[in-house]
Parts: sequence; structure tokens; C-alpha cells
Amino acid sequence: MTDDRTRLHGPEFAADPQAVYRRLRQAGPTAPVEIAPDVPATLVLGYAEALQVLRDPANFPKDPRTWQRTVAQGCPVLPLMAYRPNCLFTDGATHARLRGAVTDALARVDTRELRTHLEETGDALIDRFAPDGKADLMEQYARVLPLLVVTRICGAPPVISEEIVSGALALFDGVDDGRGLDTAVAELVAAKRSRPGPDVVSWLLAHQAGLTEDEAVQQIALLCSAGSEPLQNLIANTLRLLLVDERFAGDLSGGSLPVADALDEVLWSDPPIANYGTVFPTREVQVGGNPVPADQPLLISFAGANTDPAVDAGGRVGNRAHLAFGAGRHACPSPAQRIARMTGTAAVERVLDRLPDLEPAVPAEALEWKSGPFHRSLASLPVRFPPPPQQIRPWLGSPAPVVRREPGPNRPAGRWTAFSRWLRGG
Repeated sequence: MTDDRTRLHGPEFAADPQAVYRRLRQAGPTAPVEIAPDVPATLVLGYAEALQVLRDPANFPKDPRTWQRTVAQGCPVLPLMAYRPNCLFTDGATHARLRGAVTDALARVDTRELRTHLEETGDALIDRFAPDGKADLMEQYARVLPLLVVTRICGAPPVISEEIVSGALALFDGVDDGRGLDTAVAELVAAKRSRPGPDVVSWLLAHQAGLTEDEAVQQIALLCSAGSEPLQNLIANTLRLLLVDERFAGDLSGGSLPVADALDEVLWSDPPIANYGTVFPTREVQVGGNPVPADQPLLISFAGANTDPAVDAGGRVGNRAHLAFGAGRHACPSPAQRIARMTGTAAVERVLDRLPDLEPAVPAEALEWKSGPFHRSLASLPVRFPPPPQQIRPWLGSPAPVVRREPGPNRPAGRWTAFSRWLRGG
């Protein structure tokens, strides 16, 4: 870029994004940034200004199609910003219809049954590394557990589950444009049309909104995406906070496990999706007194807005006025928020209950963060602990057989080995 824009990509930004937000905020509540090489955008850092944008779809629409025609096909941010007919990229009556179907389907999920499944699955994952006395909680736990939960509520059989996980990972890694995920979800939709069950996919297909085939695939792909990167980061970032932050770490050995408080702190100060909520004004608009150009991405910095000095930083315990789940008509639906909080809380509690003497294997400053403008994601979370007594769980038995398929152009091979090993019982 030739103009003075701050890069939101690369290791410098990933190492300390809050330092970047503080510097940018000195010039006002918005700032010119670069989200990928030669891809300009505007970042909203003010809490009040973020709410202004999120609550005004008339001036800040979600449709990116005019903008995306100006971006090279290989652009790494395009997979997460290109138009799809889902409730994330639509407005008005179409958005209301699609969002209503998703909200109604998620509201039917039995969270008590889901929590039981999550705890059993979490225990099974822990059983696999507990005898070693060490683990990478990101690779061996946080990355695997959320999508096991998502594929459960979608009623996906093992072979399709593996493809969904592979596709979602490739999408967030910027190595696939989403076709792999779409292909896997389309297989699931076809299976549920012929044999519906008590699951979110079947409920969506039967909803009075009358979703087309493409709309159904895109809503489910969105649910799977939201259940991968954001939830894995919520779990891992909360575990990191509990392990390295003296406000929380001191309570671990005393039996008082402030998991809910730690979860809220992460959603305030280290949200799993740090910058997103993208809108595309169709004409030049003013945000916080600064002009925003037409047909250029305007990103909400959830991490920056949540730490805006204009917002009282005191008394965050129990305070859920953060923007980690968005705001306005495009905020994460209430049932999805409930499932996300339950998943994050239960996942962290299982680790702390099973491994009470858990401690970080490296200093906090040595932890590495993945580069990228959107997420706040650890590359790994190495820990150590005394191996607990081995437990035999009869329900772990042999998993359902997995039919292996040859990798195709839209089917990444072996991209999530931990999940594949889980499905094969290895």
C-alpha cells in the first residue's frame, strides 16, 4: 500500500494487537488499515462508534459483492468476506427470513443433553493425552472438541463430519475458498432430506422459511464455521488466561474455579474473533467524525471497542455488555450464544476438573499467536501435569467405521489429523 495504513496481518500485529489498537486510537475512533497485502479497509475502534455501525444496516449494509469484484481471486481474506446467501451477508427481509430459521432450529437443541455429550467427549479426549503428563491443549483438545459438538447437533455421520471439519479448517486458514466445506454440507443436506432426524439440519430443512437448497447449505456451513475457529479460540484463550493471569491462576489450586468469570474476561479483552462484523457502505459515510469510503470494508474491532477507555473497565464480572457476539440485527442469535457459552464453560471445566495440577509448559510471553486480521488464536498451548490414575471408560469403545474417500479438488486431505484420529479411534 502507498498510503499510511497499519497492517493487521503479520507476526508483529499477532504478537500484541492491543498495542496496535492503543496507537491507532490516539488518532480517533476509526483508522485506515490493511487486512491483506494491497487490501485497504477501515477499522472501528470506538465502542460507541461500533454500536452505531452495527445498529444501522441502512447505511452499513453487509453485501460485499461490489467490493469483492475489485479483489484478486487468491486474496487470503476473500474466503471469509465473499458473498454467500446466508444470514451473515444479507439484509432486510431476506436476512430476517434466514436468521429466523437458524434461530428457531438452534432453539430446539437440548443443551442439557448436549452438555452431557460434551463432557463425555471432553473426558475421552483428555484420556488420550493424560498418561503423557503433557499436552498441547490447542491441537489435542480445543481444536477438536467444538466441531465434535457442532457435528453432533447437526446429526452428521462420521465420514461427513470429517469432511466438514477439514473444510472449516481450510476456510479459516485461507487455503480454500469454502468449496470443500460446501461440498461436505451439501452431502449432509442430501442425507437429511432423505432421512431427517432430531437435529438442526433437519429442523432447518423443515422450517416454514422454505430455504432453497443453496440457502440451506450456506446456513449450515455458517453454523459449522462459527463452531470451529471462534469456539476453539474461546476455549484456548480462557485456558490460557486461567493458567497465566494472576487474577485467576491463584484460585486454581484452591478449588475456586472462576471459569465463568474468565470466559467473560476473554470475551471482553481477548475475544476469539477480534476484528470482523464487516460492512460495505455504498456511499461515503461518517463514523466518529471520520469519512469512510464507499464500497470498501469497514471492520468492527471487537477487541478494540471492548477495551475502549471510554467504556468503564471496572466491574466486568457478570457484565456481558461486550461486543464479542456483535450487536444489532446481525448479532449472534441468543440460542447460539447460549450454546457457545455452555461449550466454552464445560470444555474448560473438564480440563480443570481432570487435571487440577495443570501448569503452562512455557512462559506466557513465549506463547505464539497465529497471524491474521480476524482471529485471536494461539498457535499452540503446551501444558504439563502429573499423569492422573488411568480410567477405563466403556463408552469409548470402537467408534463407527469411517469410509475413507480419495481427496478431491474440493476435499482437503488430512488437514485435521486429531479429528481424523478421533473418528478412527486412533
